Amino acid sequence: MPFKKPFSPDSDTIISACKKPLHPEAVEGIRLFNEGKYFIAHEAFEIAWRAEQEPDRRLYQGILQAGIVFMHARNQYAKGVLSMYERCRVWLRPWPDHCRTIDIDRLRSDLKRLVGQVITLGPDKLMELDPKLFTQIKRVEP
Repeated sequence: MPFKKPFSPDSDTIISACKKPLHPEAVEGIRLFNEGKYFIAHEAFEIAWRAEQEPDRRLYQGILQAGIVFMHARNQYAKGVLSMYERCRVWLRPWPDHCRTIDIDRLRSDLKRLVGQVITLGPDKLMELDPKLFTQIKRVEP
């Protein structure tokens, strides 16, 4: 489903948003994501998403959707992986490589690698996904 309005805030707005601290629920969401508890992580990121204003909330939206991509891959649901990945990319695209201590560039790369493997294997062989593709959200020092 195409998005009616592309997410494209100006660079000053993005830079300002990235200097802010992570919402406490986002910190919890990262912990849960890194434990492979993607659905519960989604819930924590949704709380953070609801607490933020534009465009800050879109960072959390992209990350919570990334967790759903991983969850669908683990559940061997190829169609869900591909559709959620397209949505997730929209929200993560404008953010710099590092934002609010999150290595966004690595998350984008990890998602791309996972989705590439899903496409290569096809929906009937997702049980063969390499477990190493289920990575963690990395934190970086500002």
